[in-house]
Amino acid sequence: MKLLDGKLLAEKIRSEIAAEVKTKMLDQGINAPHLAAVLVGEDPASQSYVSNKEKACREVGFMSSVYRYPDNISEARLLEAVRFLNEDPEIDGFIVQLPLPKQIDPNHIIEAIRPSKDVDGFHPVNIGRMTLNLPAYLPATPNGIVTLLDRYAVETEGKHVVVLGRSNIVGTPISILLSRKGKPGNATVTLCHSFTKNMKDITLQADILIVAMGKMDFVTADMVKKDAVVIDVGMHRFEDPSAKNGFRWKGDVLFDEVSRKCSAITPVPGGVGPMTIVSLLQNTLKSAKKEIIW
Repeated sequence: MKLLDGKLLAEKIRSEIAAEVKTKMLDQGINAPHLAAVLVGEDPASQSYVSNKEKACREVGFMSSVYRYPDNISEARLLEAVRFLNEDPEIDGFIVQLPLPKQIDPNHIIEAIRPSKDVDGFHPVNIGRMTLNLPAYLPATPNGIVTLLDRYAVETEGKHVVVLGRSNIVGTPISILLSRKGKPGNATVTLCHSFTKNMKDITLQADILIVAMGKMDFVTADMVKKDAVVIDVGMHRFEDPSAKNGFRWKGDVLFDEVSRKCSAITPVPGGVGPMTIVSLLQNTLKSAKKEIIW
């Protein structure tokens, strides 16, 4: 069994980005890319993600800002913050960390972000351009998965990819990216969700199983074909008094069982998560270099 170590790969890619920032920007007197994040509330997973983003920015020579708001913020006030970042010439790209409190419609917020600064790749313009295989900021987590498969030389052409979860953030875009022409790509993709019948029968056909259901330990060994490649997108914090910090992270896949049956698997933590942050950095660098003309 091969461990698809996203943490190790992300370190390598960050070093590549840092070298490019230094030689092609800073050494030529060009400002470093600036990535901002909007964080609403106290969700532990969101706070951890934004903290890791700040650390990654420092490592590659980016500037980083975080705008923090209480979870009772109104939608109108949050939209004001988005408009401010849209107009700030110092900001190359920014994200609004999801999930948002129930009083805020995330679609209203995402649609308010200027597509040229939408480094999360969630805006309908970026999603539409991605679907048509046009230059776009690809959604960070799906792009991170594609990069992981590419750098670890996991063949996707002609393979049956099964995706569990149809969110606009992960499931739907990764199904599009892996089914379109390209490398990685050219796969036959089945997209499953909570209404899928006989899901186990489908997962057992998967050469590559991508799990983004948002349910801890959802996939067990009896749901996985021998020698399949398993990508676990889940991230769940649970209390563990024996741990140094009093808690641990687990994914959507029961790792100890499934890892004994598959040919390759991502760990949690240290798999898809670091690759998501790397994708944000890559999109921000593209924005700073004006690689995509809008």
